[in-house]
Amino acid sequence: METRPIRFIFRGQVQEVAQAPTTRTVLQYIREDLHCTGTKEGCAEGDCGACTVMIGELDQNNQLQLRAVNACIQLLPTLDGKVLYTIEDLRQDDGTLHPVQQAMVDWHGAQCGFCTPGFIMSLWGLYMKHAPENGPVSREQIDDVLSGNLCRCTGYRPIIDAAKAMHSYPAVGMDRQTIEDKLRAIRQDGMLAYEYQGQTFHAPRTLKQLAQLREQYPQTRILAGSTDIGLWVTKQFRELPHLIYIGQVAELRELKSTEDDLYIGAGVLLNDAFDALIKDHPELAELRQRFASFPIRNAGTLGGNVANGSPIGDSMPALIAMRTRVVLRKGTVERVMPLEDLYLAYQKTAMEPGEFVQGLFIPRDKGQWQFRTYKLSKRFDQDISAVCAAFAVELDGKIVKQARIAFGGMAATPKRASHAEHVLQGQEWNEENVQAAMQALQQDYQALSDMRASSEYRNQSAANLLYRFFLETHPEHALSPAQLNVFHRAQASLETL
Repeated sequence: METRPIRFIFRGQVQEVAQAPTTRTVLQYIREDLHCTGTKEGCAEGDCGACTVMIGELDQNNQLQLRAVNACIQLLPTLDGKVLYTIEDLRQDDGTLHPVQQAMVDWHGAQCGFCTPGFIMSLWGLYMKHAPENGPVSREQIDDVLSGNLCRCTGYRPIIDAAKAMHSYPAVGMDRQTIEDKLRAIRQDGMLAYEYQGQTFHAPRTLKQLAQLREQYPQTRILAGSTDIGLWVTKQFRELPHLIYIGQVAELRELKSTEDDLYIGAGVLLNDAFDALIKDHPELAELRQRFASFPIRNAGTLGGNVANGSPIGDSMPALIAMRTRVVLRKGTVERVMPLEDLYLAYQKTAMEPGEFVQGLFIPRDKGQWQFRTYKLSKRFDQDISAVCAAFAVELDGKIVKQARIAFGGMAATPKRASHAEHVLQGQEWNEENVQAAMQALQQDYQALSDMRASSEYRNQSAANLLYRFFLETHPEHALSPAQLNVFHRAQASLETL
């Protein structure tokens, strides 16, 4: 397979990179090679947002899609076929500031200034996406896009004021057509095969190419959003001699609905996946908001979260409770299994050598199912779960026809609570039986203790969350929205302690 340089658009020109490690981060390249030092390095793990940049690429409709991401954990070869924007790109040709920048100045949104470029890039993403004719941006929208940006000195109030005011300045647009034409031109280069001093990086364009590469190199790491592997590079300094990047495989970006199922390809970004899921399951709205941060959800994929199999992956308990089936592929052969059967032990799955996750089927028919998911963590936004719980019961009047209970953070894998489910199966959905199921959870999990929570806290919280689910869904006296708000406020208070 013929190798070629990495090609992407920067400052309107095609950049070619042929002499850089495959694990060089976008942030390192920006600061050390391009000498664009406005983009900062803070945490080097996608947590603080000081490194936020904008990446643009052609979507399924061949139109420009812009995403704010963390440059510190994105690997340089993933830029192939895309366009890169840094904070330096926002200043206008006549030297004036962009409306987002001017608003930050006028509303005193910066003090020391270290975090400011990251805030501005995140807000620029909102500026480009929001249509002023739809009214002002909401506080909820602002909080969401800034969930991955940390400021230690100014405080968020003036930054939020700037965000509210940024559309009041004379509008500044973008010549999307020219950018799209340039992206189409460099995409004609075909699949990227890039080598540097014993390192290899493949970026297949089709599902067939990916399947062939995976069979040929079954031990090679598959790279999607870099939200996990990026930390292997910046924090653990792992050697990664060969990577297969799935971000260019169009078939893996497929997202479609049938009468029975929602299909989400393994390469669908988390923000897009959650947007689709919430249409059928609005109960997932809070989990989406609390799942990592906005720029992480702009880079990571739902399929990657599933394939990773981490016991603290927040998507798996909900997906398991929703009866999700995972599609695995090896060569030309596909097989489908219940998601809970994919996980065998810590970081060990049922995938065979050469096999990979192709997509997910999530049932759309809610019928008589009641569903909720809850997350407990020390912070509301952008934090790892101490406990992540998902519950689903199918009720026939007062009788539980089926029960599905899944937890993350409690065991070595995302795991169903089979003992608790058995206690509820076929029984009346009442206080006595729920209390018995709460006790049965002790047989399902031997909770660990770590810096996030003690085993005692996890065991007690898991049982309490099941009880909360019962209180919210009992057919005769479910908690009202006002009562639920009291629970939510109490939970938020506890998480700040």
